[in-house]
Amino acid sequence: MAPTPRHQRAAQLHPGAWWLWSLSLGTAATRTTNPLLLALLLTTSAYVVATHRAPTPTARSYTAFLKLALAVLLIRLLFAVVLGSPVPGTQVIVTLPEVPLPHWAQGIRLGGRVTAEGLLFALYDGLKLATLLVCVGAANALASPTRLLKSLPGALYEMGVAVVVALAFAPNLIADVQRLRAARRLRGRPDRGLRGLLQVGLPVLEGALERSVALAAAMDARGYGRTADVPASVRRTTTALTLGGLLGVCAGTYGLLTAAGGTYGLPFLLTGLAAALAGLRLGGRRSPRTRYRPDVWNVRACLVAASGVAVAALLTVAASTDPTALHPSTIPLVAPSLPLWPAAAVLLGLLPAFLAPTPTPKEPS
Repeated sequence: MAPTPRHQRAAQLHPGAWWLWSLSLGTAATRTTNPLLLALLLTTSAYVVATHRAPTPTARSYTAFLKLALAVLLIRLLFAVVLGSPVPGTQVIVTLPEVPLPHWAQGIRLGGRVTAEGLLFALYDGLKLATLLVCVGAANALASPTRLLKSLPGALYEMGVAVVVALAFAPNLIADVQRLRAARRLRGRPDRGLRGLLQVGLPVLEGALERSVALAAAMDARGYGRTADVPASVRRTTTALTLGGLLGVCAGTYGLLTAAGGTYGLPFLLTGLAAALAGLRLGGRRSPRTRYRPDVWNVRACLVAASGVAVAALLTVAASTDPTALHPSTIPLVAPSLPLWPAAAVLLGLLPAFLAPTPTPKEPS
């Protein structure tokens, strides 16, 4: 017997918790260039995805994000070899033939010396970006952006639709390519190489156009872009709260980042956040929406989100207290070491593997 929709919703974690966890791990990745910590972040996100992703097209796109991250890393290394590195080095690995460039292209070179310091700098930099891409892929694999859209406040609904459409483009495109390649294999036709790519590209483009037309029709049928009538006083109050809150957040952030503003930074930031949230709450009256079977933010969702935020916060603190451990030196060359308490902080990101409910395959009714 198939589970009821109510039990299905209870067995699913709130999508906002997964996205907050994944983006927090991505934020933590931007705080370090230590390859050991970045590899630990990659392993953490991959383990949680392997144990908790559901059998959906967006979940299958995680492999494509891994391939994209690997391609970014290789391209970054290729640029360092061909175009040189901003980091000077003394340990030359190989010397390539250098192409002379005109005087107006000073600062750019093609070929020349390839040093170990420059290659390591490019490797650390590319690995950081690759880890960030994998974390975004983990968010897509664990929770569909469409489910996340239902939880946004009404004032952010239209902007959220645009972001969700952009985020869903890559998973939908990957699903179309996989479906068409499988169909070609069943018909005994080639699905690899230039010929296979050209014959798959046109149906993929046609499917993307049909999906765009269907999406536009669905958005129009659901009243996208239409607003309700609210009093002028409410509109003015909403504008004042939102703009004032954003200015307060900017002033508070500036105060926290400077030594002179340490006294007023935190109060301004908290006041600005409260005003901005109140403005978003009032602004939601102009976009009345109903939610069918809304996702519930429960204790598990709080713990999953908190584990990701804790990883980002602890690595941010570690980057300011012990920058040499999180950013290994390339001049002179120093072998990266694994700092103990930042590594333990990264392992907090494994908590969702034990706290979040495991998705169950759909049973026939």
